[in-house]
Amino acid sequence: MNDLDQERYRAPALDKGLDIIELLAGVDGGLSQAEIAKKLDRSPNEFYRMLDRLVKRGYVARLEGDRYVLTLKLFGLAQLHAPTRRLASLAMPLMRELAEITQQENHIVVYDRGHPVVIAQLEAPGYWGISIRVGSRMGLFDTGSGHVLLAFRSPEVRAMMVAEHVASGGPDGRMTEDFVDRLEQIRARGYEMMPSAQTAGVINLSAPIVSADGEALGALTVPYITLINTPEAPDIARTIEALTETARQISALAGAGLGADAIETN
Repeated sequence: MNDLDQERYRAPALDKGLDIIELLAGVDGGLSQAEIAKKLDRSPNEFYRMLDRLVKRGYVARLEGDRYVLTLKLFGLAQLHAPTRRLASLAMPLMRELAEITQQENHIVVYDRGHPVVIAQLEAPGYWGISIRVGSRMGLFDTGSGHVLLAFRSPEVRAMMVAEHVASGGPDGRMTEDFVDRLEQIRARGYEMMPSAQTAGVINLSAPIVSADGEALGALTVPYITLINTPEAPDIARTIEALTETARQISALAGAGLGADAIETN
């Protein structure tokens, strides 16, 4: 296509939106509307409606101080489907073994555009157990899976995940000093253990599935319930051992089969 054809088929509004996305992709900490306009050599008024639409569609998040940052939505759109299907396929035999060992349900969660999302699930082999549907969207701050996905990410990516979660309708103001300390404790011990915020009597046990550089690809979670009529079922300490070992094995498979950057999880 020659220069004349390129001009003939220009889409100014689309170009403006792509200019904003490409600019924000190259900066840390975000930019104000005035700074965006200055760097793109345009009037600030030209970008008001475009920024508003990008925020509403989830591609950009608006932070305190009227600063705009790029979310992880584009990365999620590009990376989510094929890699997560491969991750689920690689993990399923190990998840089945974990369910048999623990007599508990287990599932894998990845981060996608503001929320942890269940991509694979294996029910408990006995009569009783918790069942969580594939595709379920979870909280980032009130689930073991969400805690693990935050704990095993860099501070910069963690901040982007939180901004994206808030932009998608999630609660704000949860990244307190105490909560950050908790995330560091999870990272140090290698798993999260917390009472379910959704179901009484359930203890969420979550361990990271990590890439070669230690960044979370996903979280493997067992919603542990005490099985009174199944004396051979392991206690919670042995369940944690089985969970963390299974997560380690899935991480090794993911590193070999997917590559360190294949899945965002985000």
